[in-house]
Amino acid sequence: MGLLQEFKTFISRGNVVDLAVGVIIGGAFGKIVSSLVADILMPPIGLATGGVNFTDLKFNIGAQAGKPVFLNYGNFIQNTIDFLIIAAAIFMIVKLVNAFKKKEEVAPTAPPPPDIVLLTEIRDLLATRKPPGVEGGI
Repeated sequence: MGLLQEFKTFISRGNVVDLAVGVIIGGAFGKIVSSLVADILMPPIGLATGGVNFTDLKFNIGAQAGKPVFLNYGNFIQNTIDFLIIAAAIFMIVKLVNAFKKKEEVAPTAPPPPDIVLLTEIRDLLATRKPPGVEGGI
């Protein structure tokens, strides 16, 4: 099988297409969540913390070629907070989706038709009946 044919077989599998769609949607969703964090959630958090901008926090660890070298621990703190908020937002979205799925699964089932009930009773009676001339059960 040629390389082109193998590639065509690989690409035409449903899993690859599903994965590609998931990655594209995930990238778009990532932008939405990042905007939620940066534009909606972080301003009130900054206001509650007295306007502290974590990205400005840094520590001078020396100089190289006459320029100061900083340890930017504020960026790490900011990215950690962003991660926690994003993780919480995704958790809530997954929880909401799962709640909708459970409601769909719990749909009430109709009682079985009378002929099925009758056949089930006959089956149960035959299962408990002893064949003639046999001592004990089946």
